[in-house]
Amino acid sequence: MAHPGRGFTQGLIADGETVWESTGLYGQSALCRYPLGSAQAERRAALPADLFGEGICRSGDIIWQLTWRERVALRWDAGTLELTGRVPYNREGWGICAADGYLVTSDGTSELVRRDLDLTPQAVIHVRSAGRRVLGLNDLAWSAGTIWANVAGTHYLAGIDPDSGEVTDIVDARPAAERHLGDPQAIMNGIAALPGPGEFLLTGKGWRWIRHVRLKPAREGSARRNLLAGLSH
Repeated sequence: MAHPGRGFTQGLIADGETVWESTGLYGQSALCRYPLGSAQAERRAALPADLFGEGICRSGDIIWQLTWRERVALRWDAGTLELTGRVPYNREGWGICAADGYLVTSDGTSELVRRDLDLTPQAVIHVRSAGRRVLGLNDLAWSAGTIWANVAGTHYLAGIDPDSGEVTDIVDARPAAERHLGDPQAIMNGIAALPGPGEFLLTGKGWRWIRHVRLKPAREGSARRNLLAGLSH
């Protein structure tokens, strides 16, 4: 489907026939809501110019939107897209997903933070693959008991056990990628879980399209070696 947004996609969520997108860049950040498949937003809420929008998730009637370096999270009404609160936040904001009664956030490192529904931190999840840290954890999605993260600067998606932090699945999403010659920022950045088993929406910064995909694990050997070679130590 055609990509509806402007600016850099920083977060993506889907619920039934509705898609929400968070866009970044100072002075251009927004939270947008679209009917699935539409190129026109039915609602768009701009962020103040001094906030850089990042990951989003839906928790009941609330949309949480992180900001990058401003140490604040925004709370929106999912139905009206009215801003209902600003909450202090203790890390850089990258990705966020709603799990089974709690939230999980990323900050571009190898650590995820498990949080209460009000964003109060509970515990740090140290993400490892074969005993080595996996860096660059970015946008997040929750599906069938697994945290999925796109790994910044790569074509890989990592499926993470929320209890142990172990990477249990690695998916090479290269077939869904777009080519943007000369634009190093046009990386994959946006993953939203759909109801079908293993089905997701994928997009990236400045991409023209949102891809509807069904994930399949990559071959264990080469994919895991490539992931470790570039992103862990």
